[in-house]
Amino acid sequence: MAEPSLPPKKKWSWRSQAFRALVYQVVAVAVIVLTVLYLANNTATNMRARGIQSGFDFLNSAAGFDIGESLFAFDSGESYWRAYLVGMVNTLRVAIVGIILTTLLGTLIGVGRFSRNALVRGLCVAYVEFFRNIPVLLQLLMWYLFFTEVLPAANEPISFGPFFLSKMGLNFPMPVPGNEHFITLAGAAVGIAGAYGYRVWALRSFEATGVARSMFWGPAGIALGGTLAGWVLAGSPTAWNLPVMGEFAIEHGGALTPEFLSLLLGLVIYTAAFVAEVVRAGIQSVSLGQSEAASALGLSRGQTMRLVMLPQALRVIIPPMTNQYLNLTKNSSLAVAIGYPDVVSIANTAINQTGRAVECIAIIMLVYLTTSLSTSFLMNWYNARAAIKER
Repeated sequence: MAEPSLPPKKKWSWRSQAFRALVYQVVAVAVIVLTVLYLANNTATNMRARGIQSGFDFLNSAAGFDIGESLFAFDSGESYWRAYLVGMVNTLRVAIVGIILTTLLGTLIGVGRFSRNALVRGLCVAYVEFFRNIPVLLQLLMWYLFFTEVLPAANEPISFGPFFLSKMGLNFPMPVPGNEHFITLAGAAVGIAGAYGYRVWALRSFEATGVARSMFWGPAGIALGGTLAGWVLAGSPTAWNLPVMGEFAIEHGGALTPEFLSLLLGLVIYTAAFVAEVVRAGIQSVSLGQSEAASALGLSRGQTMRLVMLPQALRVIIPPMTNQYLNLTKNSSLAVAIGYPDVVSIANTAINQTGRAVECIAIIMLVYLTTSLSTSFLMNWYNARAAIKER
């Protein structure tokens, strides 16, 4: 005898779990929106009562101040929005270069923790324990004092070849700009794409046949070959803008200011200590049997680490590595302490001149929110590619 079936739940009944969940979510969103609107209205009312102007119309006004460091031309007669653009570019400049250098240095130190050489292991441990336990602000100030107080004056720099190091920063040769350099850069881009394709093919070939191929020299040769091919097609330009000693300082060539170098070194060295621990933990999460199996196949310790341990450790390394990238980007806001003109420094100047504190802080929040979400998106995409695929 068939059992009587229960009557179906009504879709819009309070007894429906899905309906109740929808109501709770709508109520939560409504409370958040109303709270934000209340705070915004209360802030605007208090600002009007005190005669404080509000709005973003000041962004089109002349900034009235110069910026000491910029990748493109800027003068005091240009608008505030362009000044913010300079600060945002300076922030991204430090963040992007810092993330690359931090990844390289932190990975080397993390892998060095597994070295058979006791001296190498000890130095890696000492590096991590020393730099991660000193506040990053103190490290920034330490590097800034080194560049501004310890190094010689600009008229007596430390020279090594065409490079000069002094209180004014690092001066280096720069290629003379021209259309032929775009062809060289295009060749370099093609070479890098070819190197990436080679690595993908080499990994798949290794998984299929067990034959290990060069994962460094091969891609490096392809990238260098593409760059050289572009350089030859461009007519082999050799003109360089070399730095030379002037009467009082170093002239011509490219230059990195002591503020930029101090901020970059401080952030990289500090964050690399945490990245090293992330890499070490990721490698230790891989079963010891994996390294033993690799040794049984005749792989060297370097090949075992590069081809077996690190690829499997990535699924553990990537999520906390994302946090370190975000920390480095947000810690770049400490640049204001050493005078580097990042977006926070530009905003502070704009607040002092215009009194638009709420608007300027909102712009800072938007810049860091955008950069952080972009970094998270890219790392989550890479994490999905590196994750172990279930059958």
